[in-house]
Amino acid sequence: MESRTDKNSYTIIFAIAMVLIVGALLAFTASSLKPQISENQRIEKQQNILYAMGVNNNDESSASFVSTQEAAALFSKHIKKQLVIDGGDVKEDSEAYLIDVKKEQAKAKTGGVRRLPLFVGEKDGKTFYVAPIYGKGLWDAIWGYVSLDENMVIQGAYFDHKGETPGLGANIKERFFMDDFIGEHLLTDAGDFAGVTVAKGNADPKNDIKTDNEVDAIAGATITGDGVTAMIKSDLKLYKPYFDNLKNN
Repeated sequence: MESRTDKNSYTIIFAIAMVLIVGALLAFTASSLKPQISENQRIEKQQNILYAMGVNNNDESSASFVSTQEAAALFSKHIKKQLVIDGGDVKEDSEAYLIDVKKEQAKAKTGGVRRLPLFVGEKDGKTFYVAPIYGKGLWDAIWGYVSLDENMVIQGAYFDHKGETPGLGANIKERFFMDDFIGEHLLTDAGDFAGVTVAKGNADPKNDIKTDNEVDAIAGATITGDGVTAMIKSDLKLYKPYFDNLKNN
């Protein structure tokens, strides 16, 4: 007698059952982990913002965040205001750090008004203004947080990426690159926005000149460097009206 399990119909039914069971398990796992994933993302953003304003655990050469256990307390201590710039309006929002910069960029491309998060922090008696930026590298997304003073001079920066080449474009998150931005002016002497260009032909490889609107490029990472340049120029320029108003009040 032929076994039922030898029939094609049994194989099909078994496959469908396994797909349904595995699908249900994956959906349950994803649903169960969602609160933890959201919490991890919240902590990571807080660590990024703090890093950009110099609240970190760096040693002489490596970049290191404050611990996940410390992040929330240090964020509350150092971040005095979370602002959202919405068109011509500036308002406080305790969850500004949760704004998705990528989605806001997409909204602006379709004619919507882009909301701009800005974090006002204090450290050692000094005020910092931290803005998120988002762009495209060679292979995938790149992003960062840039800390400014009231004159739009960079006080610190943190960059990260989704899939840049190790040892090349991935080096945008290394200290030797990020620290080069400290002290760089986003404005020209005339007060116009110029941003900072990651330049291959930069004549100041030691980055002693901070008013040339350039930092030295990473060897072999031209496209990723161009992406950093583009997101700094496109995203941080949007904050200039806020800083103009800040200086006039």
